[in-house]
Amino acid sequence: MIEPSPERPKPSDPSGFVTGRVLRVDAKVVHVDVGGEVRHCAIRGKLFENLGRSKNPVTVGDLVQVDPQGDPQSIESVHPRRNKLSRIASAHDPREQVLFANVDQMFVVASVAKPGFSSNRTDRILAACLHNEIPVTLILNKVDLDKQGVVEDLVATYEAAGIPLLQTCAVEGPDAPGIADLRAALDGRVSAFYGASGVGKSTLLNTLDETLKIKVGKISKYWTAGKHTTSYSQMHRLAIGEDSWVIDTPGIRVFRLFDVKAGRLRDLFPEFAKHQRSCHFPNCSHDHEPDCAVYDAVESGEIAPTRFASYLELLDEEQGAPEGDGEGPSEDGPTA
Repeated sequence: MIEPSPERPKPSDPSGFVTGRVLRVDAKVVHVDVGGEVRHCAIRGKLFENLGRSKNPVTVGDLVQVDPQGDPQSIESVHPRRNKLSRIASAHDPREQVLFANVDQMFVVASVAKPGFSSNRTDRILAACLHNEIPVTLILNKVDLDKQGVVEDLVATYEAAGIPLLQTCAVEGPDAPGIADLRAALDGRVSAFYGASGVGKSTLLNTLDETLKIKVGKISKYWTAGKHTTSYSQMHRLAIGEDSWVIDTPGIRVFRLFDVKAGRLRDLFPEFAKHQRSCHFPNCSHDHEPDCAVYDAVESGEIAPTRFASYLELLDEEQGAPEGDGEGPSEDGPTA
């Protein structure tokens, strides 16, 4: 069971600064919750110094020290982060873009139809969570649209990988299967939700807490993907329990892992572990080496081919092989 974080903002410190939690970051304004009051703050210029490979000095979920005397009030420092989720900023910007920080858990929302399940996209996010030691649960939404037994195959695939799952149908309302379990999991915790456009993430959050009123998009008539409705990460306080928060993230089309070495990737696919101990080479990459037990497990059906395909594509990226836009050909391939 995931225990709530003991980390809580304190009202002030001897310097006269106050501690707050970042709810949203705009181009020039940071929305910070200080004791239940949302303040609009600027980022002190010194925080942009010595960023190294990072693009943004402040992100949603950060605990920060605010100088309340300025006009505007300013963020003076950022507390050390206990975890974060980040990606490569873009194909033209190799810096780290931190999407959020300091969460107790993450929920990856995927739909089984309209749009169809993307193994490639899902596996990327799951790998990023494991790399950053963020407890993660996969939510299979729109299960009412499953006409071909997709859900059964997906459950088998991700249970074999040791990934907790929930099945939901958000449009059926608060009494839909899985909603009660999800609401209980959110109580008293800081959680993040991630999902591609159109998977029903916003509808799911509104079902969990009707006070959120997050804008819900529509599925394009001509495309299987949804239209973007969330364009930035934002943290919301939930009405379902004391000190319950949720971070709603945008439906990012391209997610490339930041600073994950090729040798680390195989550890981000947990179902490989029991097989790779039998590989001929102890540092087997499961790509080209002879007598690879992981490859044999794929051939025998013990490891899902889609999971292995996701791994190989990530491996190609980290090794610098030419690739496409970061989603790859397997995105629209088999679903389990």
